[in-house]
Amino acid sequence: MRSPIVGGLLALAIDAEGSAMRAADVMTSEVITVGEDASVQEAARLMADHGISAVPVLDRVRRVIGMVSEGDLLHRAETGTERRRPWWLEIVASTNELAADYVKSHSSNVKDVMTRDVLSVTEETPVADIAILLETNRIKRVPVLRGDQLVGIVSRANLVRALGMTVDKGPTAAEADDRAIRARLLAELKGQKWAEVSPANITVKDGVVHLWSSYYSDKEKRALIVAAESIRGVRRVEDHMRPVPAYLV
Repeated sequence: MRSPIVGGLLALAIDAEGSAMRAADVMTSEVITVGEDASVQEAARLMADHGISAVPVLDRVRRVIGMVSEGDLLHRAETGTERRRPWWLEIVASTNELAADYVKSHSSNVKDVMTRDVLSVTEETPVADIAILLETNRIKRVPVLRGDQLVGIVSRANLVRALGMTVDKGPTAAEADDRAIRARLLAELKGQKWAEVSPANITVKDGVVHLWSSYYSDKEKRALIVAAESIRGVRRVEDHMRPVPAYLV
């Protein structure tokens, strides 16, 4: 079920001029960060002092190499909260998994506990697309990059503020067309047994269809793209899809 924030942003993410809000319009430019050599304790104190749930980790040339979040610090030896699996999962867990858990809960170095696969956006990324990105990946914030340099961060709080700034007005002709395209695509996919796609994972802006869903096979991915391309009025299809992790197949 789509969150109220995402639904509101998809419908109303326009500024007073009527143009689409972008990341640059809502992002926080003064970003709290930590260096790659920072300690876990330093990162924890920084988050606590500033009341934030995650911080980007930068290398020596200030490129984003990871994010440290509350979730990364949840299971720690210092607080007696190390991950403890049921005995039957402990038996089947690989030595690599067990070693990784040990490093995550015992290392004092940020680089050992941070999440390395960091999703990012650019200053031009539409706010509605960011809302979908945060929701589908279950993350609370995303860094904004200009090239490989950090220029800002967009959090769920930023999106809430953006929603409060929008103007409650009827849809423009272009928006009405986008909604019609999306409705036709959803109707097409509903009749296909292979298409298990949440409506929240399909957005349309200015005739461009954005697909955010996960897929089980390359053929399924291609079928989703073909279905979108076949809808009247579609100018282009943007593929943001990711394969379903092997352990879930």
